[in-house]
Amino acid sequence: MAGERPGARAGGGRSASPRRLEEWSAGYAPLPGVADEFVAPDGAVRPHWRKFMAGLARIEPDEMAQRFAAADRRIREMGISYRVHGETNERSWPLERLPLVISSDDWRDISAGIEQRARLNEALLADVYGPGRLVSEGALPAAAVAGSPDYLASMGGVKPPGGRYLRFFAADVGRGPDGRWWVLGDRAQAPSGAGYALENRLVVSGALPQLYRDMNAERLAPFFRDFRAGLTQAAERSSPRICLLTPGPYSQTYFEQAYLARYLGFLLVEGDDLVVREGKVFVRTIAGLKRADVIWRRVDADWCDPLELNAASRIGVPGLMEAVRTGAVAIANMPGAGLLESRALLGFAPALCQRLLGERLLLPNTATWWCGQPDERRHVIDRLDDMVIAGAFGETLPGSRDRRSILGSDLDPQQRAAMVKTLEMRGMDYVGQEVVRLSTMPVWRNGKLEPRPFVLRVYAAATPDGWRVMPGGFCRVSDAADARAISMGGGVSSADVWIAGDRPADMSTLLPARESVRVVRLLGNLPSRAADNLFWLGRYLERAEATCRIVRCLCARAVDLDAPGSGARAAVEKLQRLLVAWGAAPAEATDAQPGEIAAVALAGTEHYGSAASISSMARRSASVIRERLSQDVGRLVSALEETLSRPIANPGSELEAIERAEAALRTIAALSGLVNENVNRVAGWSFLDMGRRVERALNTCRFARTFGDRDATTENLDVLLDLIDSQITYRSRYVVGAALAAVRDMALLDPYNPRSVGFQVARIDEHLASLPALRPDGMLEPPRRLSIDLNAALSTQDAENLDQSQILALEQRVGGLADAISARYFLQGGAGRAEKPTGFA
Repeated sequence: MAGERPGARAGGGRSASPRRLEEWSAGYAPLPGVADEFVAPDGAVRPHWRKFMAGLARIEPDEMAQRFAAADRRIREMGISYRVHGETNERSWPLERLPLVISSDDWRDISAGIEQRARLNEALLADVYGPGRLVSEGALPAAAVAGSPDYLASMGGVKPPGGRYLRFFAADVGRGPDGRWWVLGDRAQAPSGAGYALENRLVVSGALPQLYRDMNAERLAPFFRDFRAGLTQAAERSSPRICLLTPGPYSQTYFEQAYLARYLGFLLVEGDDLVVREGKVFVRTIAGLKRADVIWRRVDADWCDPLELNAASRIGVPGLMEAVRTGAVAIANMPGAGLLESRALLGFAPALCQRLLGERLLLPNTATWWCGQPDERRHVIDRLDDMVIAGAFGETLPGSRDRRSILGSDLDPQQRAAMVKTLEMRGMDYVGQEVVRLSTMPVWRNGKLEPRPFVLRVYAAATPDGWRVMPGGFCRVSDAADARAISMGGGVSSADVWIAGDRPADMSTLLPARESVRVVRLLGNLPSRAADNLFWLGRYLERAEATCRIVRCLCARAVDLDAPGSGARAAVEKLQRLLVAWGAAPAEATDAQPGEIAAVALAGTEHYGSAASISSMARRSASVIRERLSQDVGRLVSALEETLSRPIANPGSELEAIERAEAALRTIAALSGLVNENVNRVAGWSFLDMGRRVERALNTCRFARTFGDRDATTENLDVLLDLIDSQITYRSRYVVGAALAAVRDMALLDPYNPRSVGFQVARIDEHLASLPALRPDGMLEPPRRLSIDLNAALSTQDAENLDQSQILALEQRVGGLADAISARYFLQGGAGRAEKPTGFA
């Protein structure tokens, strides 16, 4: 590769190694006829890349490997992930080692073009859903508009709250062979990727901090701050409640949606979390219905309202379209904006820009001919070998589920004749486009640079001061040398995008100005769905802990299994039956050796009650509410699942099972400490803690019934003390050995023992007393009545008089309390609770 050797230093520190740069770039050969970001047309390395590579060369190879490994580790620990359509499991986020570096001159052209394109598309939507002059005056064929499934006739004449149809716009761009940047497509339905761009920046800038500063890369926070201000301005109220509407945890980009909600301070909601009452949209929360002022939707418009649009939708909000028409809620973007993604409109963009804005189109499109017009159709047919045929109104070709386009030159004579016939009969469904090969950027492969095709998605947000373009973007890189379209999936990765500045970048944050802050300590807007998942996260964590304690107790007593007079065998048999009853092991396991059943109960993912399965359920619950959990909590929950899901190397080894159980218990203890010390004492913490308290009370009742019956041996009572982690407390109180009444009191009634049922019920009662009531009439709600009654019964009970039936009744009452909490605070089916509080907030 011809070019200059980067010898200048890009900041302080160690000097760059020219030899290292030569080794990295040896053999770097841009594809013929394709623009490359690293190498200019004259064969020289572009200046901003010379500066970047000089800074990179100052890092020693071993240190660079450590930094890249740390970046990979951070991606895993942060749980950055995505889901490919049709898959149920999430994939770890694939991030390139090096960012895409764009010069400030190039960025000025891109930014101006995207800002203009956002204004153009806003004006186009205002006409299409307003006076309709473009169609009536012949500037735009009616079929090019109405043919799109994203065109919503019901939005005609509807004035968007805040005066904008578009509030978040994106366009995919690439550099053409002539060196100019071209628009490959518009994204206005629900543009994705901005959250991943933020995560990419955190990871890459963390791996290369000095280089990031030396390159003066522009920061992303001001863009999101201004976008949030724009959404706030669109609302009727001065302190609006802004929601991010997600399709749910099985969305391909759910991680990004949860991350953006947490980063921007928005409420992450699903369709069932929202309800329309009296023409307004409300969020179902534990405090009743709360007004939703602005909705940033990540649900396609057709799925937003099953009453008016797609009746099969289970992720929308019935009545939402009527609320939009009345102006009671601002939507970003307005339903119907997805029309802009039609390829049929690309060919009209230059003329529309001149007509609507009086300006020349700054960023040209890929040359596109809509086959719904006779002359354009004939042009495409005559030049079919030089064309790419694609759908006019969708991502895929009509009649195909996954094929995006067809190269005319790849068709055999029979296929060509069939295509020509299709274009003549249904030309309006197709476009012909110029064959475009994507420009390339350098990627790091085995210690060297190689060119790979990429697509850059650039975002623009409507702010109080007009449109603002995000200084960077979402870059997707294909591992195939020749790619014409890129979507996240196999063989595709992502890259951070740095806009190289001439001066140090302004340090910005999303934190508000000091004088604009209104002090708030308590939030009453916890959605019922979030409360439900927090509650069950607590229950799953406690259930996993209990299972690990049983396994540890089982393996510890297996050592003395045949010791005369120890009673260990009877205790071990009871522990094995308990694991079977919990679904942690199969029924036939009662005849297995303790080490074998312990291995199944810990790591047997095929059994719903195993510690591994329970930890997976805990991780799924945490993933649904990841916007409400700190990254440390998420890491520990993932670490717990990883610890328990790893197969036991020697299934018959009690020692290995004990070590695995204790490792899991240490992780759970770290989680408990983190939650108790770092989580604010608000409603979310109450539900998380109540879940643990309910599960612990139920488990302790089960332990007491199994090992604390009237005929309990000393060994059984000792097992019970082990299971409730109260051996030290008991020995410090009582000089004598384990006595039935004393052990029962410690397990069931003792208000000072954090493991007793009485302690759990008292804490549950405290939590319920702190939660908001639906009606301010002073009457106790059902869960609180039950908790007060149960607390009083335990406070006045005597351990001497307890029998098995009473312990069972106590267990059932705790279960009834859990059901009452669920019925009052959580969504029930698709409808949720219909109670309406005294006032809407």
